[in-house]
Amino acid sequence: MSRKTAPSSASRGASARRTPRPGADAREWLGGIRFSGFAAIMLGLVVLAVAVLAPTVATYVEQRQKIAALEEAVQVTHAEIADLERERDRWKDPAYITTQARERLYYVKPGEVRFLVIDDLEEVETPQDPEPISAEVEEKHADWAGGLLRSVVAAGTSRNAMEITIGQPDVPSPPSEAPAP
Repeated sequence: MSRKTAPSSASRGASARRTPRPGADAREWLGGIRFSGFAAIMLGLVVLAVAVLAPTVATYVEQRQKIAALEEAVQVTHAEIADLERERDRWKDPAYITTQARERLYYVKPGEVRFLVIDDLEEVETPQDPEPISAEVEEKHADWAGGLLRSVVAAGTSRNAMEITIGQPDVPSPPSEAPAP
């Protein structure tokens, strides 16, 4: 018996490169991947870690957004407080109070006369009259029948409809209740 020896690896690779088959490269590549038990366990642990940590990360991101919004609200509130404190300090000044009383309430000191000018605008600044109204009558087209129908349907399907007793005019009766089973 003669022994056959396997061709060398260099000659096998060279022959495989010489005769490419369509789609064979992907199959060979996938066939070369070895999937061990250790790789399966590690892949399972990675998937488990993603499944466990995804909600936690989402909650963390949501809380950070809420914190950022609240910090911005605090900054706005601090700015409003600073404005109000400045306004309060201004009201502590007697000259400011006097000015405000004169401007807003038209107060005067004893012996002074205050004149209030009603029409002090220049001729150019006076509002002009709008364009004259036309003498022609314009007819407005309206769908009164459709409006009437919509009103009747809306009144009929309303939940607030009440029954009116015919024997007593203008006295609504309470809505009837269905008997309890």
